Amino acid sequence: MSALEIRLSGTGGQGLQVAAQILADALVRDGRQVARSQSYEPTSRGGLSRSDLVVADDRLLYPLVTGIDLLLVLAQEAVALSAPLVRDAGLVLVDEDLVTDPPATTATVVAQPLARTARELGSHRISNVVSLGALTGLRPLCSDEALEAAVEAFAPARYRALNQRALAAGKALTEGAAV
Repeated sequence: MSALEIRLSGTGGQGLQVAAQILADALVRDGRQVARSQSYEPTSRGGLSRSDLVVADDRLLYPLVTGIDLLLVLAQEAVALSAPLVRDAGLVLVDEDLVTDPPATTATVVAQPLARTARELGSHRISNVVSLGALTGLRPLCSDEALEAAVEAFAPARYRALNQRALAAGKALTEGAAV
């Protein structure tokens, strides 16, 4: 695979930095090279937050995102920051309740009830893991085994089962819709 550039974006408190760590760990478990960068405003909740991953099978030539192949957006405020960087053949996954005006792009845009699914499972705090399940359901980035192991490694012990259910629920949202 040539370099794949991924951005997870939203606001502080949505667990995007943890989601990026989980995804990076899963990709590394599958033998890929990963560079991760992040940016967030100094407020702990509500400020813009994003985490970027550049992924390749071989050595990475440049570690920062220059064009987005795969974008996750969990807050309307985060759309304007990333929309101009989305490639024409890219994929954009948005939370259908939190992003009411998705980016205007030639890329494929998919809206799913990510946060609502997390709440239905019992906690809004797992919408990041639901999102990872949906994202990898739409575009298989890593093996299911690697992603499950990464979720297991990063989830606190008492929330591991809930996080695994969140991952499965996210995948179920996009079942049969791989793009």
